[in-house]
Amino acid sequence: MAASHDFITPRLDHQPWFEKPPLVYWMVALGRVTQLPDEWAARLPVALASLMFLVFFYAALAREFSQRVAFAATAILSTSAGWIAYSSVAVNDLPMTAAFSAAMLIALFNTRRESGYLAGALLGLSILAKAFVPVVLFVPIFLIARRTRWTMLAGCILVAAPWHLLVWLRNGSAFWQDYFWKQQVLRFFSPELQHGQPFWFYLPVILLGLFPWTPLVALIFRRKTFDDVRVRFLLAWLLFALVFFSASRNKLPGYVLPLLPPLAIVLAVAIDRAGAGRKWWIASAALPLVLLPVIIPALPDALLSGIRSAPVAWQAVAAGLPFAIFAIAAWWLAWRENTNLAIATVVAGAIIALVYVKVKTFPILDQRVSVRGFWREHSAEVSGACVDDGVRREWRYGLNYYAGRELATCTPADPVRIADRDRRLVINK
Repeated sequence: MAASHDFITPRLDHQPWFEKPPLVYWMVALGRVTQLPDEWAARLPVALASLMFLVFFYAALAREFSQRVAFAATAILSTSAGWIAYSSVAVNDLPMTAAFSAAMLIALFNTRRESGYLAGALLGLSILAKAFVPVVLFVPIFLIARRTRWTMLAGCILVAAPWHLLVWLRNGSAFWQDYFWKQQVLRFFSPELQHGQPFWFYLPVILLGLFPWTPLVALIFRRKTFDDVRVRFLLAWLLFALVFFSASRNKLPGYVLPLLPPLAIVLAVAIDRAGAGRKWWIASAALPLVLLPVIIPALPDALLSGIRSAPVAWQAVAAGLPFAIFAIAAWWLAWRENTNLAIATVVAGAIIALVYVKVKTFPILDQRVSVRGFWREHSAEVSGACVDDGVRREWRYGLNYYAGRELATCTPADPVRIADRDRRLVINK
């Protein structure tokens, strides 16, 4: 898009590409146009979208609940493993979640008629990020937001409709066949896209995505958590969204990212209502950090082949015991009624854990999971190489990205080949 100045038809390797709508492509193209270096052009716009949403998230909750609830919810969301992971990669899940969640909060907590236009416009942006999934997720909100229902619909159409109309006029029925039928309908009902998972798949995904705040999920089952009608609605919506995503035949971890913001709100309200037991709950959120030395060696295999195939080195847990200091400090501060400081202590532990993961794991991920390390080491050798048929699709896309062009598929006569050997990229000569 940045090179061709065609911002209507997405293309991959110069061919029309209708798997996703264009919002992330526009964001990355803007990074290219502003001459951000290399991967910054792809990653920085998504990171900024994440940051902008977190600021809005805090302000909206401080106005609707309290500053303490707003601080706790923002701390939980911003340092959860799922949010951090998707805030640093150029995929559609974070922009869709940020736009959709902002629309959701405005629709639920601001009943002025004119606010409906803003909520609708943000819903339209979320559609431009990930097609029609946000429409389904928004149905319960649309049904209860009676005063702003039609202004939301108008705002949504004004933002989302123009691109859909223009790309259809330019590309004809091929657009709707791929974009709607294959990528929306078949993705939900058919296993042919090869992302099939069992119905319960998203339960562990959500628990892992909340790390290290996972123990707080138990607070959902306390009766006091349900005292607030707003929390009851958010819990009902979470159940609706979880059932919807679980019913889909194709499942990927990023699909349930929109569940994290409302879940963070529910957990923050639950902490606020936990009374004398608050100190134990906040301290428990730091304890999972002790497991980091066990988790880190398993990450490359988990990302390549799934969690079930990743080795677990439980004997390494002793190396994580220093992280228990954060749990002790959080307990003491909460016992002294310094709830915000106690939560901030867990946040500090999560930030240090993130640095620890980056130092220990990222060099390995660069070599085993990402194409970047392979390309930097072998760019001179593979600039004219072909790619074997068996190379993973995401690796092939990465190779094309760094090459700046589509690398050819190998034929028997090609002398230099990029191949996948034991889940590693290698050069065969």
